[in-house]
Amino acid sequence: MTRKHRYWRIRGYESAKCIYEVDITVGEYSERDIENLLRALVSRAGLTFPEIVESYARHNARRNNGLLQVQRDTGPNRFVLTCGSNPHFNAWIVEK
Repeated sequence: MTRKHRYWRIRGYESAKCIYEVDITVGEYSERDIENLLRALVSRAGLTFPEIVESYARHNARRNNGLLQVQRDTGPNRFVLTCGSNPHFNAWIVEK
């Protein structure tokens, strides 16, 4: 019997078009690391320098644009991290 391995699957989308996909071993990245990685990917894929600067302002600051906030979608047998609007990136755990 072969043992299944767990991976973070990360996908990036521009509208409905997949622009990036990668599977990375769960043990190499914490959940916080994945959140920061999603922020970096969204920044690289479609934000301007001023948008990036504004997104790092304090959460309750008027200047904060919310473009790099990571959202969690959880439920029974479901855990997805999402960052960005267009482009946006999702991460979830798969076994293979």
